Amino acid sequence: MAAKAGEKKDEVYEVLDLTEYAKQQRWWNKLFGKNSGPVAEKYSVATQLAIGGATGWCAGYLFKKVGKLAATAVGGGFFLLQIANHSGYIKVDWKQVNKDVNKAKHQLKINNVTGKPRGEVGSRVEEVKIFVKKNAVLTGGFAAGFLLGMAS
Repeated sequence: MAAKAGEKKDEVYEVLDLTEYAKQQRWWNKLFGKNSGPVAEKYSVATQLAIGGATGWCAGYLFKKVGKLAATAVGGGFFLLQIANHSGYIKVDWKQVNKDVNKAKHQLKINNVTGKPRGEVGSRVEEVKIFVKKNAVLTGGFAAGFLLGMAS
């Protein structure tokens, strides 16, 4: 029915509290839109497993092939250095090598009190833990694919 002139139609409006709405939105949704959050928010479980598995398989396969080449190159390099050292072409300062190795061990040593690695290594480990927790399905698919890629 059409409203007659002079009659007010009862309209119901919802009141939106913008401060509460803004608190509920993540910063990346505000900046990039709703389709820009973590993978767990954007894709189904099957899609996450497929993406993780495919990328994991590719990474594992490449790791296997490049790993063989790298192991051969490093092993051959050590072999040639050992021959050169034995023949007298190279003189190694073993005291300096030992000092540098101990320094590297000290930097990477896990703190006995907290059980966490020191410095830069510790922050990277924490970042990886957070990523794995947020994207458990994707990382599980990646790990399975990586192992399959290493086996093939």
